[in-house]
Formats: sequence, C-alpha cells, structure tokens
Amino acid sequence: MVLGGLYSRGQTCLEFLKRHVSSSFHLLILCCPLLCSLSEWGHICLFFLAFKVLRDYSVYYDQENLAIELKEIVFIIQSQSNSFHSKRAEDLKRDILKQAADLGKELPTVLLIHQMNGHEGAWTILPLMRDFSVTYGRNSSWIFFCEEDTRIQVVKLLETLGRFDGSKEWFLGKALYDEESTIIHHYAFAENPTVFKFPDFAAGWALSIPLVNKLAKKLKSEPLKSDFTIDLKHEIALYIWQKGEGPHLTPVPEFCTYDVNSYKVDHCATTFSNFLPLCVKPVKKEDVFVAVKTCQKFHGDRIPVVKQTWEREAALIEYYSDYADISIPTIDLGIPNTDRGHCGKTFAILERFLNHSSSRTPWLVIVDDDTLISIFRLRKLLSCYDANEPVFLGERYGYGLGTGGYSYITGGGGMVFSRIAVQKLLASKCQCYSMDAPDDMVLGMCFSGLGIPITHSPLFHQARPMDYPKGYLSHQIPVSFHKHWNIDPVKVYFTWLAPNTEESLNGKKVGYNREDL
Repeated sequence: MVLGGLYSRGQTCLEFLKRHVSSSFHLLILCCPLLCSLSEWGHICLFFLAFKVLRDYSVYYDQENLAIELKEIVFIIQSQSNSFHSKRAEDLKRDILKQAADLGKELPTVLLIHQMNGHEGAWTILPLMRDFSVTYGRNSSWIFFCEEDTRIQVVKLLETLGRFDGSKEWFLGKALYDEESTIIHHYAFAENPTVFKFPDFAAGWALSIPLVNKLAKKLKSEPLKSDFTIDLKHEIALYIWQKGEGPHLTPVPEFCTYDVNSYKVDHCATTFSNFLPLCVKPVKKEDVFVAVKTCQKFHGDRIPVVKQTWEREAALIEYYSDYADISIPTIDLGIPNTDRGHCGKTFAILERFLNHSSSRTPWLVIVDDDTLISIFRLRKLLSCYDANEPVFLGERYGYGLGTGGYSYITGGGGMVFSRIAVQKLLASKCQCYSMDAPDDMVLGMCFSGLGIPITHSPLFHQARPMDYPKGYLSHQIPVSFHKHWNIDPVKVYFTWLAPNTEESLNGKKVGYNREDL
C-alpha cells in the first residue's frame, strides 16, 4: 500500500513535470522539496522517478542541441493497400506527426508506399530512388523506412541519426545475417554467409541522402536486372553493397525489434509490435476451407506428417491428388500430376471451392503436402481481414517489378483467398497458359490484371526455419513454413507452429528447443 501510494504520487508528479518543467535544472529544484518531505523509502522511490524523468525528458526539453532537424528526415512507411494494413499505416503516420507537433517543430514528410506512383513494384523500394532523389535530394538528410508495426520514438531517432555525418553515404539498420547459406538468398556468400549483413525492416532502416542520390544515378544508367524479388531486405543490401564498391550496412543498436513493453527498450529509437494480430474473435473453424495439393508418390510420407501435426486444427480439409486413395481420403480432380507448376490442379481446386463447397465458407487456403501451417494462428490473423473484400494473402514475391512485372504469393507457404477474390478471378476467365505453368505466378499475373493487390504477411514462409536468420524469426509468431528437406517436420511443427509451446502427442508432453532447428 505504501509503495502503491508513493508510485501514485510519483506518477502525478511526473505528469505535472511533463506539463510545466522547462529544463532539467528546474526539474531538480522541484524534486528536492518532495524528497525532503518523504520517508527514506519515499526518498528512494521518488529519486528513481526523478531519474527516469531526467533520462526520458532531458532530450525532449533540450532539443535545440540535436544535431539534425526533424524536417530533414523523410519517413517512408512500407504500407499496403488492403484496408487492415492501410489503417495501421495511417495510425503510425498520425503518431509520428503527433510526436513532431508536440516538439513544436516543423512537421516532417511521412509517406505511405502503397500511395506512391501507383507503381506495382513500389514495395521493392529501389524503383523509387530516382523520385526520392529528385524530390528530397536538396533539402533532406535522411530517408527513414519502417514497417506499419514499427514504433518510433522521434526524439531518440533524431538523436541517433545525429551521430552520423549526413553528408556521407550511410546505410543504417539492425543487422541480420545468415548462419548458413540458404536457398532464399541463392546460397550467397556460401563460404561464410555471416560476413554479409542486411537490415531487419521491422526495426526501421535509413539511407543518407548522398547514398540515395548515388543509387538514383546508378539506376538511371543501369536499370535493375534481377527478374525475381524473393527477400527484399537481402536484395537491397546486395544492391547497395555493389560487390564492395558501396557501403556495408552499419549496425545501429538503437534500431530495435523488442516489444514496446519490454524492459530492454530504454535505449531504443524504434521498437516493434511483435504479436500475432487479433482484431476480433478468431474466425470460426468452419469458415476456413483447406485444400492440400498432393500426388500418389507422396501419399506415404508427406500426408502422414499432415495428419500427425496440423490436420486436427482444420474443420474443413480435402486432399487433391492424381489418384483417389480412400484411406486418406484423396480426391482425383482428373488433372494429371506434373513435375512442376501445378497450375491446372490449382485452378481446378478454385473452381471446386466456388461451385461445390458451402457458399457460406468465406476463406480458402491452398497448401502443398509439405507445407507446415498453424490453422489456429491463421484463424486469428484472418480476424483482421474483411472477407467481403477480394483478399489474396501470403508471402509476397515479385517478378520483373523493375520493368512493369507483377507480385505474387509464393505457394509453398500457403495461399489464402477470400471467396470474393476467387469469384472475381474465375469470372475474369484468366487461366493457365499450360497445365504445368507455375500456379502462384499465374495467379499473381491474373490478380495484377484485375487490379486486386497482393497482401503480404511475413508470418508465411516459403522455406524452413533454418533458412531464415534467428534474429528475424525472434520477433515473429509464424503461421507457416515449407519443405521437409533435411529436417524432422513433426519436430518443426511442434516447436514453431503448434498452438502451445508444448503439445500432447500420444499422451506424452513434447517440447523442443528452437535453437536446435
């Protein structure tokens, strides 16, 4: 009770100080009489509260000493046009501008990527460099990029960027690295992948204007050559590095991905909302129809993994194969199996969902037979999306985006469709150009032609957990992984994806250490 009363008085004191104290010196003058009027415990408690105020607000009230002005920073939020994501981005924009207004400073420029240029490849950022250079190359010092769930302490960001000479080329961020070479990075730096650092977008990352200008000049003379965009953060770092001719990423410890409520965030200019979104109640099990693509040769090894792990989470699930096996059971759609692509099979699944499933089922998920997925978490995630909108959700890749290509959801991590998205797709008559065409890319091309945006979630994964940096996965609650190659898929599921950290299996509790995977 005593400590509670002291804390309450301390909080009242803090609110008063925030409104009326104009300097750290005034703060100490006001705190001294309070310290003298209290018991020994009161002295200690109030002293620490005063210390917190000094630490948190001295920069706030001595802002004239900051090395750079807020107006010198252009904030770019890596936003998306889907209503759920655009609202989150707008909320972040308002928070940045409110912090700026509270400082009494000229408001900075805050841009949402999905509103820029109407360019299909704007999310890949590099195609925007020439626009950034022309528009902000003279009067700005930094371009700061962040995700919609990044949380920014504006004063601390100013203080952090102020430590770097803005007249030089800087590439700043929280460093990630591969511990072993990985397919998603084309096995780059195979001899020692740890040497190459790339930014964790969730923590925010920054480019100095001289570097932006240099990149814009290079892009003008040498257009982007890569056909595929797979892991944007790695590919941007590679492009900036230019095989040693450009700057490496400079790690910045103030760019953090700790949760905003963590005890570790005192030094952080940025934090991250690292939780699984839950906007209302999870969608009902019966509202999610799961389609598993398989073929006869995998009935004996892959399907048992599905049944041993995540099948129990799905109320509506069907297995589509080139052979009807009543023991599973599988459904033969009359589409011959192909060694690659599977476009014919996927479009047959879409038609079956639309014409043979209950019209009241709003969501369709299509996965491979070696996809590991948490339907439990997916139902939570889908609570944030409007099934009355055309939604196509998963892990986003890109093809030819530097030259007017399209985005697509990579199939291995799972593709999620709202019923209305399927209706619009099939009504458009867009279809496979061959039975073995890559289904995910054809779907991306079709939705791009319809003007229906791809919605990206980093919680879906095309590869295995060990194919991603540990620092990247540390602030995620993943929805899916893909591939059984060189892993124990059951162990991966119960470690990363099961509804609880420990799951009951055959009457025994099992738990695994993520560090082992």
